[in-house]
Amino acid sequence: MSKDAVILTGAGQIGMAIARRVGYGKKIVIGDKRIQNAEAISKIMNEAGYDCEPMETDISSRASIKNIIAKAQEYGDITMLINAAGVSPSQAPIETILKVDLYGTAVLLEEVGKVIAKGGSGVTVSSQSGWRMPQLTAEEDMLLATTPTEELLNLEMLKPENIKDTLHAYQMAKRCNEKRVMAESVKWGERGARLNDIAPGIIVTPLALDEFNGPRGDFYKNMFAKCPAGRPGTADEVANVAELLMSNKGAFITGSTILIDGGATSSYYYGPLKPQN
Repeated sequence: MSKDAVILTGAGQIGMAIARRVGYGKKIVIGDKRIQNAEAISKIMNEAGYDCEPMETDISSRASIKNIIAKAQEYGDITMLINAAGVSPSQAPIETILKVDLYGTAVLLEEVGKVIAKGGSGVTVSSQSGWRMPQLTAEEDMLLATTPTEELLNLEMLKPENIKDTLHAYQMAKRCNEKRVMAESVKWGERGARLNDIAPGIIVTPLALDEFNGPRGDFYKNMFAKCPAGRPGTADEVANVAELLMSNKGAFITGSTILIDGGATSSYYYGPLKPQN
């Protein structure tokens, strides 16, 4: 029997939380570079009544992205994309962050956009980091939004010698994610589908715990201590937003980024997290 198909890339806590909200009654193909992660999430969800299939997927590879799309199409029309794949500044070097978080996301949105079903929807998970970096020019934003995917990493501003460190690479990647969502949402709209972005702050996940225990651990702990919410967030709080964006209640929302960071960005610009120099 044919089912609507959901593609989930990034087998982590946020991706699983979103899939549990929107994926019941559908076939969920779960892709992760580490097949063990995809298998673990699939097992948890299948034992809770979902229909999931794990698949090794590297979003930095167009061929790998096409493979997961083809697998999902075996079951039915692709009606949803949940992209929660990525690496953090403490997990990878500059080149890997740009190849996975920036280029990979751009290719994924492009390729799924070619086949997404009418009435379909997608969300990609970026980060508050894209909001806390020096402002880019309108021309630079345009380049991030519209440069052909295979030329993105050749942009002058994305060459490794022009990236200060892994945090800067991550910020540029997340800024690019938001701009690509805006541009791709226009193309998705031609198919009668919607695409949005969620920019979380500090969400407690294994990836975040790597950051807490990494070289910038004190920085992150200070961030959620001094944000208006006074705490980090949870994956289910991100899923609350994704459920709205991907449901009919969000039918007039496309090409948007929703910042969900407990007010950390507001505090960074106008509160106790504002840099002193």
